[in-house]
Amino acid sequence: MSLYDEGHTIAGWTGCAVATLGSGVVGAGVCTGSSAALVGGGVLVAVSVLVTWALHLSGWGKPPGVRPREEWGMRTRDTQARGGHPGCVGCALAGRRPASAPVATRAEPVPLSPAE
Repeated sequence: MSLYDEGHTIAGWTGCAVATLGSGVVGAGVCTGSSAALVGGGVLVAVSVLVTWALHLSGWGKPPGVRPREEWGMRTRDTQARGGHPGCVGCALAGRRPASAPVATRAEPVPLSPAE
């Protein structure tokens, strides 16, 4: 049995529900030829990303990777979200870097061939 338990969070399910609703509105717009429904559905899909991100940052998402079983419940809030999660793209985009996370520096050029 996997110890990862990815996506079983309030943030994940809420984002999925909003994206599903947006996809349904886009589908209805395609069937009816309504450009307003196409745009509205596209906006809902974009909003789903923002809703998921905001919920993750507020502690209703969980970090990537292995977690103990007692943290698997959907109603279990992540108390470490404020400091950021190592390896989490959402936290990095919000400027949250844990103390253990490396800070990217300027990369050195790598020669592509022995002649360089």
